[in-house]
Amino acid sequence: MSVQAPGTRWYNTVWRWHFYAGLLCIPFVLWLALTGSLYLWRPQVEAWLDQRFDHLATSAPARSPDAQVDAALRAVPGASLRSYVQPDAPGHAVRVIVTSGGVDTRVYVDPATLAVLHVAPEATRLFPLLSRLHGELLAGTIGSSIVEIAACWAVTMLLTGLYLWWPRARRGLGGVLYPRLRGGKRLFWRDLHATAGIWVSLFAIGLIVTGLPWANVWGSYLVEIRALTGTSNGPVDWTIGGKPPKPDPAADLHADHMGMAGMAGMMAQRSPAAPPGGDLSRVVLAARPLALAPPVLVAPPKTPGAPWKVSSDAADRPLRAEATIDGATGQILHRSDFAERHWIDRLIGYGIAAHEGALFGLANQIAGTLTALLLALLAGSGAVLWWRRRPVGLLGAPIPLKRPRYGPVLIGGIVALGLSMPLFGATLLLVLAVERLVLRNLRSPRKWLGLSRV
Repeated sequence: MSVQAPGTRWYNTVWRWHFYAGLLCIPFVLWLALTGSLYLWRPQVEAWLDQRFDHLATSAPARSPDAQVDAALRAVPGASLRSYVQPDAPGHAVRVIVTSGGVDTRVYVDPATLAVLHVAPEATRLFPLLSRLHGELLAGTIGSSIVEIAACWAVTMLLTGLYLWWPRARRGLGGVLYPRLRGGKRLFWRDLHATAGIWVSLFAIGLIVTGLPWANVWGSYLVEIRALTGTSNGPVDWTIGGKPPKPDPAADLHADHMGMAGMAGMMAQRSPAAPPGGDLSRVVLAARPLALAPPVLVAPPKTPGAPWKVSSDAADRPLRAEATIDGATGQILHRSDFAERHWIDRLIGYGIAAHEGALFGLANQIAGTLTALLLALLAGSGAVLWWRRRPVGLLGAPIPLKRPRYGPVLIGGIVALGLSMPLFGATLLLVLAVERLVLRNLRSPRKWLGLSRV
């Protein structure tokens, strides 16, 4: 009976975890790489899709924002205003987002003639749809949780892959930093897989971590942790599990109180005549000198008499800012910039902007696309390796050897991963429980899965 060296047993155990994690993650990695790389180019693609609405041939002066919104509301009977998107430049159509029955619709209006140029439900537009495909598989919170599980196990796949890649008494950089071309097909695919992994791992882990705030469980987990630790500072400005986060009643009450107090204080100082036009027109006029990064959204108050909200929805989140404006007077009541947010919100904002390819422009888009392509290459080459080496009638997991002894450092690392990524910890416990309690006495499934030799 041969005795395996501890190093051999460690390598075999890590390889097996890498195999199972990779087999789970391959289809999701390919899907997320495809949809994510497409989403990175949103600014250029949307500009191309909307070019017919941004080169309007008209010399007539623009009508008031109130009149433009009225035209949009007539196009969607029974709707109410959700937000008015300020045109970025002369000749651009006005985008008005209206809502009816819980469905948001984007209406394109010629600012001069008030002609309705196009009406499109927000959910059917290309990039909102692509976002839901990428993060939720069009399955809402359930789909978000499935993607989150795959993302968490992808971290395990990458970490174990780095251990397997680590050079052990190997000479030269062939097979370490670039694939060897003269060792046959099997060696080529092995090297391609290993070298793609080393070039992409750190960037891929960064992509996964910066995408977790959107995930259903991890995003909610973060909100709860921040509430318990007193580090929350108003509602987050990203969706969690495909849904907007729950509103912060305290923040809304504070904003309404501030607005009422500000308006009460201004009543005595108000000029005899308020600026002409409706509330929206006054708010839009007052917001222009703020020079917020486009697109700029103007949202009506939730309660009559409360301030209007003007906010930047820039993809580069560090450029975002928002203000509250009194619709009756056009008075700016409050402004809040990105730099004033809690450091956790700023850190997440930088991460989300980098994840979406918006933090440092074209270079960010190219870097994100290359990362996605390398991830797809990593998954594809892993699938080829598995398919070529799998025995007929078996899953093809590496042959199990005697399990090495787990030390406190490794156990502590696994516990830390489980606590930092709750769905990883939960599914890890589930996998171990199924192996020990369900598959323990089922010889055929254990053999097929590679959990035992016979």
